[in-house]
Amino acid sequence: MEKTIDLNSDLGEGFGAWLMGDDAALLEQVSSANIACGYHAGDPDVMLRTVRLAAARGVSIGAHPSLPDLQGFGRREMRVSPEEVYALVLYQIGSLEAFCRACAVQLCHVKPHGALYNMAARDEHIAQAIAHAVRDFDPALVLFGLADSALVEAGREAGLGVANEVFADRTYQADGSLTPRTRPDALLRDAAALEQARRMVSEGTVQAIDGTRVPIRADTLCLHGDGAAAVALARALRSALESDGVRIAPVEGARRRALRD
Repeated sequence: MEKTIDLNSDLGEGFGAWLMGDDAALLEQVSSANIACGYHAGDPDVMLRTVRLAAARGVSIGAHPSLPDLQGFGRREMRVSPEEVYALVLYQIGSLEAFCRACAVQLCHVKPHGALYNMAARDEHIAQAIAHAVRDFDPALVLFGLADSALVEAGREAGLGVANEVFADRTYQADGSLTPRTRPDALLRDAAALEQARRMVSEGTVQAIDGTRVPIRADTLCLHGDGAAAVALARALRSALESDGVRIAPVEGARRRALRD
């Protein structure tokens, strides 16, 4: 049976005069775009521009909500209650939906960003708050979360379509969690990232930093867009996967939603 994988990237992460990554070039390679909603990056002009770029290229659009941390790019954990998480996620989804409506394009998924994403991967109460916010906004939205994490489970329990996300350029721990970015061995470069991505998609496993082979489900593969070599790696990954006979397409629930609406 033909394998299919969604390629997603976190986009629209500039702010004011500050630019982050080459969104236009990345949108030529990915099938889904997670667009920042103003809390860790993005502003109204950036959000509108990024939605228009994604719509023009037929890329599936998702909201990328974060903790309210512009200075720390959403990568610093904060003490927030589940009630606060519910409200801030709901608020950010709604902000991006406004731009999607104005551009006559469908919002298809939600993927939390940075510290919020990692907190939800391990904390069931934070995960449930996010899942309930997504469900209450629109139960047809697909929730992206770290593969086999508390967030994916909370999404299923809330009745949402879910996508297990894996990372080409991040290293893994033996329990399937990501190595914290504060560690020097958190990131993979070039050939190592390419090899890891191909193995996750073709074999359904990832090698943790201690050598353990960890089973992993890959529905969507994240290509980070904020590195100097991001576009080159995205092109190489897409080319390699297609040469392996893998079809690149949005996750099934998001694709059905976009076609239906």
